[in-house]
Amino acid sequence: MSVLENVEPQLVWKHFDEIRKIPHCSKHEEQIRKYIVTFAKEQQLNYIVDKSGNVLITKPATSKKLKDKPIIILQGHMDMVCEKNSDVDHDFSKDPLKLIRNGDILTADGTTLGADNGIGVATSLAILEDTTIKHGPLECLFTVDEETGLTGAFAMDNDMLQGRIMLNLDSEDWGVLTVGCAGGGDTKINLPLKTKTIPAGATTYKLTVAGLRGGHSGVDIHEQRGNAVKLLGRILWKLNQHTLYLTSINGGDKHNAIPREAYALVSVPSKEAEKVQEIIKQEEQAIAREIKPIDPNVTVKIEEQSQQKQCLDTSSQWNLLNLIHGLPHGIVKMSYDIPGLVQTSTNLAKVTVSDKEALLQLSSRSSIMSELQTLRDHIRSIAELTDASVSEDDPYPGWQPNLESKLLQTSKDIYREMYGEEPKVEAIHAGLECGIIGEKFPGMDMISIGPTIKYPHSPDEQVHIKTVEHFYNYVTQILAKV
Repeated sequence: MSVLENVEPQLVWKHFDEIRKIPHCSKHEEQIRKYIVTFAKEQQLNYIVDKSGNVLITKPATSKKLKDKPIIILQGHMDMVCEKNSDVDHDFSKDPLKLIRNGDILTADGTTLGADNGIGVATSLAILEDTTIKHGPLECLFTVDEETGLTGAFAMDNDMLQGRIMLNLDSEDWGVLTVGCAGGGDTKINLPLKTKTIPAGATTYKLTVAGLRGGHSGVDIHEQRGNAVKLLGRILWKLNQHTLYLTSINGGDKHNAIPREAYALVSVPSKEAEKVQEIIKQEEQAIAREIKPIDPNVTVKIEEQSQQKQCLDTSSQWNLLNLIHGLPHGIVKMSYDIPGLVQTSTNLAKVTVSDKEALLQLSSRSSIMSELQTLRDHIRSIAELTDASVSEDDPYPGWQPNLESKLLQTSKDIYREMYGEEPKVEAIHAGLECGIIGEKFPGMDMISIGPTIKYPHSPDEQVHIKTVEHFYNYVTQILAKV
């Protein structure tokens, strides 16, 4: 029996239970798109699939009396961040997610859950199927590749949507109406490397930083969680003051996930092995003291390996370690206007080393576009000091809050009527497709809402089941009354 058996609202969980069985990592949405299109055909609803793979399903008003109401758009994204713990045997290209329910909390077994944005997608599908609710004409938009570059939103044609009122279903705090978000852009750094032969009489170790919480590089960046790449780089930089032969370093995966694990293959003269191990132990203790309140399970492990033959030459090794140690990560500036809101940040998301080059990726965010560009220029200037080459993705726009929004006022009134309290109205530091959609379709009145989803983009991801029911009921009331 499914752990979601008889959980309300049943239509939402029915679709979510199907979605979690379907591979839908970013850039691999073919099967979930097929599921959505098949659903539209079965429900005899009109749909289109655009050139980038976005799906738009339209549904007429539920009665003649409601047919002249304004079109409302429900919007979410089909892809999920596919992250797993290193000791978990799971193939995201074919294996269904394994759900675990503990009371009101739903998680997956050692992997991301895909509640971001599977709950939003399932909610739209449930509303399209639900015959008990009343609403005017609907447009339900399902975009591709939101997590790795907002590709689907960028690729939409400017005439795809007719409505100018939109509920984005991709927020993660129940009781919060999101009215603004940060813009952002990625930076990729390519550092050429040269190698040399490791001298005889050396011992090789695998050095691993693990046990970190990771998380979403926008939503969770204010907590100042540990970054495995930065911490490993710090240890290696300290070791490089002595005799060190670095063969490789790898860490991080997704551009919008704070790295949880990183490892390096290093060799040291066997006579210095004891001193090296002592330095690593001291750094582990120092790191644990510094981040214990937020990352209590951090570990630094050293394991002897078979002897390596090649390592980076001295210049390449210093360039790489100075680059990792010197690049910024975390909060750059807090907002002057909104207390507690991160205004600008960056995430050193990934490093990989091959024989000839090191590749590093950073994801930067800001609610002020000039500040975002200044930060990216800062990153470029550091990289170019090491003779690395830098490429930058086009930035995506932020979403400026409109506190006079009619949709916002109505949604606040409905929330107050339903729950007897005021909802919070906030802007977030994460990126949402609202910024791009608002730019493509002038005059779009938008809010973003969702149930409570904790620790997205990490294997600790969880959704609070009861808030999904509140969320669904709230969305249907907005549809009925806007």
